[in-house]
Amino acid sequence: MRLRLQIAYDGTDFSGWATQSGHRTVAGVLEDALATVFRTPLVLYAAGRTDSGVHATGQVAHVDVPAEALGHAYPRTPRPQDPEFQPLVRRLCRFLPEDVRVLDIVRAPTGFDARFSALRRHYEYRLSTAVFGVIPQQARFITPWPRKLDVPAMAEASRVLVGLHDFAAFCRHRDGATTIRDLQRFDWHAEGDAVTAYVTADAFCWSMVRSLVGALLAVGEGRRDAAWCAGLLDASARSSAFAVAPARGLSLVGVDYPPDDQLEARILITRDLRTRPGAAETTGSAEEQPISRQEP
Repeated sequence: MRLRLQIAYDGTDFSGWATQSGHRTVAGVLEDALATVFRTPLVLYAAGRTDSGVHATGQVAHVDVPAEALGHAYPRTPRPQDPEFQPLVRRLCRFLPEDVRVLDIVRAPTGFDARFSALRRHYEYRLSTAVFGVIPQQARFITPWPRKLDVPAMAEASRVLVGLHDFAAFCRHRDGATTIRDLQRFDWHAEGDAVTAYVTADAFCWSMVRSLVGALLAVGEGRRDAAWCAGLLDASARSSAFAVAPARGLSLVGVDYPPDDQLEARILITRDLRTRPGAAETTGSAEEQPISRQEP
């Protein structure tokens, strides 16, 4: 049976989501707990493989549990009023550290894949411009930036980045991975010393959100302008003209999925490789070519 999990974690002391030998990771800790409960090794697949130090309040993952292991999820004396997998949520809490929680577990519908069925991911990046930085109770989740920021200028520059573009300037290189993404939202909101970026896309490249935030901080400090941001979309490789924002301010806050009867169709769309046609065949640069979709 495939199960869908809703997960939250404080990423401060994790080396990211993905399991890595010799490192403490979110997936590693969760898989250990699941293996203890179900008495068999299991593998989790997440909607977003967050980087080291990045948090989540709305991570989604799925796991395939062998039929013969499912009985281990239930207590010997069930509570009739409990939802189907609430006992499993309760048991997992006993085996998990305090910096990761499974909030909910449900039976996944047919065709559901936490990663490839997703329509979009929502992130928030939080900063404090207070001269003292961040109060201790929030220090793990908010980036101190004790310098003035021109938030309206940042919002203007963000708007030119929204849409389907090649975000190579904002992505760490990965062999065979496309850097074309549909950035659907990039807004800024300021309230007193608190500044928050809201970033939504169909998917994100490695380190893309923190790179976007880092570039806009250069705008907010008056070192760059909106035209410079727009020009970054012409780059064919990661830019060194700005610093990546620290991980601590970033959280994955939600993932959207289509209706159940559209899940399998969504997987086919997601697995298409988006490229710029003629990149290898034409004499013009890849950046001069329109964006299209191509089967991998």
